[in-house]
Amino acid sequence: MTKEKKIATKSNPDVKSHGGYRPGSGRPKGSKDAITIGGLLEQVYNQAKGRDYEELLIEDFLKSRDNNDSATVIKYHNLILSKVMNSLAKIEVNDSADAVAAKQQAFAEALSKLTGVNTTK
Repeated sequence: MTKEKKIATKSNPDVKSHGGYRPGSGRPKGSKDAITIGGLLEQVYNQAKGRDYEELLIEDFLKSRDNNDSATVIKYHNLILSKVMNSLAKIEVNDSADAVAAKQQAFAEALSKLTGVNTTK
């Protein structure tokens, strides 16, 4: 037999609901985070005898690989790639002035065909 969860309605307001606004709840205005990223990194640096977090992260990643811990290696790959993928994905294109002019002309022609407006004189 399954237990039905009762929900408060207008016709049955006596059923208690969970969540919602409660006066005075939550963090006080102007309060600061008990734990900060900077504080965490500083503690790692101090307790690791001056070694940076990145250095420790890579060392742990290599230990996981050496121990054939594939589940942890995959987690490290996901973590590392999610942080560096933006810098890896940047592509710089250096076109000559002729190439830029040719692309502009091709774009103008394609736009003209789509809109039916002829911009050539």
